[in-house]
Amino acid sequence: MIKYVEGIVLNEKEYGETSKIINVLTKEYGIIGIMSKGCRTLKSQLRSVSSKLTYGYFNIYYKEGKLSTLISVDIIDNFKLIKTNFERISFSTYILELTEQVTKQNSDEKIYDLCIFSLEKINQGFDPFVITNILELKYLEYLGVMPILDCCSICGSTTSITTISSEKGGYVCKSCYTNEFIVSEKTLKLIRMFNYLDISKISKLDIDYNEKKQIDDFLNKYYDQYTGLYLKTKQYIYDIGIKN
Repeated sequence: MIKYVEGIVLNEKEYGETSKIINVLTKEYGIIGIMSKGCRTLKSQLRSVSSKLTYGYFNIYYKEGKLSTLISVDIIDNFKLIKTNFERISFSTYILELTEQVTKQNSDEKIYDLCIFSLEKINQGFDPFVITNILELKYLEYLGVMPILDCCSICGSTTSITTISSEKGGYVCKSCYTNEFIVSEKTLKLIRMFNYLDISKISKLDIDYNEKKQIDDFLNKYYDQYTGLYLKTKQYIYDIGIKN
């Protein structure tokens, strides 16, 4: 059965001497494994569209539960700006890896939109570190482990919020505070704002280094403690010295 589906290539794997298997995230069918026959040959029309970050309409011979076969791709956005910068490529690759892991646990179509919106914003020149943190926070809802950001996670108080703690699952008020690291008031406001922010409508991001670091530190600890995900690409980002 021939189908025409919107999607983005999450990853690719060489197959045989000339082909690839690409995993494509689609809104309609989730992640589809697709054989791109002969795409590694120089003259193949599939060569340029069978790689990570290819975003377009995939014309395929669809086989449910089996490998589909790629016919052609009509590109929606080739993410030119992302592909000219190593930092943007690194964060975009991480977003694809994270999205794949989240999709395996939740098939909600909104995950697809969040992924695409995030990549589009990075391609428009917005800070990839901040965009990634916003997405990481939003994905926690689909993983079923969203931190409490409307009140104290211990007593439910909406006043005198002092800090945020991964161990305590969210905001901590003055009365429930013990010895947690105290983040800035701006960091508390930004994390809550990230939760409600529509990524597709972002028009300005101006966040200080201190707040970015505090947000990222919290999210890293929270993911480690509650999600069980090990994401190689983000560790690689730190290992090569890309920081916020």
